[in-house]
Amino acid sequence: MSIQTTNPYTNKVVKTFDPLTEDQLEQKIANAHKSYASWKTTPIAERAKYLHKVSELMLERKHELAKIITLEMGKLIAQSVGEIEMCASVYNYYAAHSAEFLKDKEIKDDGGKAFIRYTPKGVVLGVEPWNYPFNQVGRFTAPNLMAGNTVVVKHASNVPQCAQMIEDLFHEAGLPKGVFTNLFLPSNRIAQLAADDRIVAMALTGSEKAGASLAENAGKNLKKSVLELGGSDPFIVLEDANMDLVMKEIMIGRFGNMGQACTSSKRIIIHDSLAEDFTERLKSELATLKVGDPMEASTSLGPMISQEAADNIAKQVADTVKAGAKIVAGGKKMDREGAFYEPTILTDVKSGMRAYHEELFGPVAVIYKVKNQEEAIELANDSTFGLGGSVFSEDIDRAIEVASLIDTGMVFINEHSASKPDLPFGGTKRSGYGTELSPSAVTEFVNEKLIRIKTR
Repeated sequence: MSIQTTNPYTNKVVKTFDPLTEDQLEQKIANAHKSYASWKTTPIAERAKYLHKVSELMLERKHELAKIITLEMGKLIAQSVGEIEMCASVYNYYAAHSAEFLKDKEIKDDGGKAFIRYTPKGVVLGVEPWNYPFNQVGRFTAPNLMAGNTVVVKHASNVPQCAQMIEDLFHEAGLPKGVFTNLFLPSNRIAQLAADDRIVAMALTGSEKAGASLAENAGKNLKKSVLELGGSDPFIVLEDANMDLVMKEIMIGRFGNMGQACTSSKRIIIHDSLAEDFTERLKSELATLKVGDPMEASTSLGPMISQEAADNIAKQVADTVKAGAKIVAGGKKMDREGAFYEPTILTDVKSGMRAYHEELFGPVAVIYKVKNQEEAIELANDSTFGLGGSVFSEDIDRAIEVASLIDTGMVFINEHSASKPDLPFGGTKRSGYGTELSPSAVTEFVNEKLIRIKTR
């Protein structure tokens, strides 16, 4: 795969980057390994200063950085600015709180004193996606740098300018050479990294196929991995839900970032007494979206990441409709330059159809009608994915009961699935394993070292 910026608004190649040669890669890994020796002994307060500085630089230059995101992956400019702000908050959060998370943990022990001391492991690899090109790198990098590890990142090959700018920001903040390193590499060289003894652990956010490949290589080399993969999040609307709130949340939860998010609300499971009105309201909302240049503030519907992505989701929808589903709105690529696909509503989707079983990584909402709470839970759990989900009800106790029965890593009540620096993020089933964000993220790739002192 080539490493290049292709503007999805025009489908024109803007800039191309050369992948690292073997000698260049060796030098970068050697630098990361060498820098670990000093970084692991750098006081945590000193590490925090670097992260605070990166955050400060990002906020100072957020509009410049946002334009790079929008150029490379088509995100609406306001959403790109929001991503930079979120990423800056991630760096600040871990800089401020990691010392507390890494404190020694005492263990009760008869005849002695024992505690766990958290110590870093070494160079960790992050394989990161294009859909949130700054924030995904931040949520992997911040906790690991604060833990004392050094970080190498193989970013998605279609957002190379974002990847380079992240490394530049760390250099500008004064971070020692080798503590954070960007690697311009195609995906087929990840196995080579996994086999390198200097890399001690690895994480990936991406597709099931990519996750399975990384996990295989990690296992083969006896290295820990964390995977955040796809999702098909249920968005459950019970009969007592506040429908104005539901409408507000589904427009963000399903159509934000053009539906290109692992935790996007992909399956709308709604009580049949509300379904007809909801469907008409959603159709009307989608009709008001203004198609155009994602750099323009007035645009509310931009392109997908690439023409290939638009073609793929068009094929998924076409195959699903051919199998008997119905299109309520949208359903095809737009007849214009760029990677545009109409925001789409599907109904009558049943088991056996592609849209029922596959992740729809784009602006397609599938609406399922259910008669009761039990049907909603059964349908929500009839998926190989288990990342996030939502439950809407005015009865909070009831919503919590439903949430506890959904087989996902996260459930949000009366809001769409989201992420915050202080909340754990991770899934079950084929959505992956391990935790990003929250205090748990700081200790994912550390050695929980037992120290015991005999007292009698």
